[in-house]
Amino acid sequence: MLLLIFLTISVVATSASPWIPMDGNNPASYCLSWRLAIETNNVRAWRTVPLQCMRYVEAYMLAGQYDRDVELIVEQVRVYLNDIVLPGDGMDAWILDVDDTCFSNVDYYRLKRYGCDPYDPTGFRTWAMKGESPAIQPVLELFNDLIEIGFKVFLVTGRDEETLRQATVENLHNQGFTGYERLIMRTAENKKQSAATYKTTIRKQMMEEGYRIWGNVGDQWSDIQGEYSGNRTFKIPNPMYFVP
Repeated sequence: MLLLIFLTISVVATSASPWIPMDGNNPASYCLSWRLAIETNNVRAWRTVPLQCMRYVEAYMLAGQYDRDVELIVEQVRVYLNDIVLPGDGMDAWILDVDDTCFSNVDYYRLKRYGCDPYDPTGFRTWAMKGESPAIQPVLELFNDLIEIGFKVFLVTGRDEETLRQATVENLHNQGFTGYERLIMRTAENKKQSAATYKTTIRKQMMEEGYRIWGNVGDQWSDIQGEYSGNRTFKIPNPMYFVP
């Protein structure tokens, strides 16, 4: 009788917690932990998404959780904005990254198994030149609000100036990103720098011009780490790739 009671309790406990691995081999549980680790920057310099996590990342990006996470982050930006009083001298800046911050490349990464395949610079350049990346709607709404409040919005991207400027400008315009102060892209001068070094250099130049950087939003840690990062930084989730 005691054995029967014990087995009954065990079955109920197991069925009530389907996401908790009883043997440590539950892929969904592992992938949730992996995503948490990369978003908190505890796992660094990772090259590809673990193959066993492809379906997990697909579900995260497409089934609604990613959208809810972005909406929550933008809500936190708005909470911060409520406490800011701008001097009104035209030197109040806000930085936004472009790829997978302003607009989404999930349609491209679907073809790359959501990051399970290694980064393909030629393939991504071909995709970017099409100019078909859709806006991430909560960020577009934030972008418009920032301009209305009086911020000078700087779009700082690792995209190549020479080959992708026209396509990027058109993509931004077609998705509603108009009225920004400046679109800053990589040039031959900083092409070999890491993303973190390149973006730190850009921010330093902005501050030397007299701008106050109130906020900085990006999907990569290299967007928001380093010196001159701004008064507040906000990270958009991205489990598909890592840019050092």
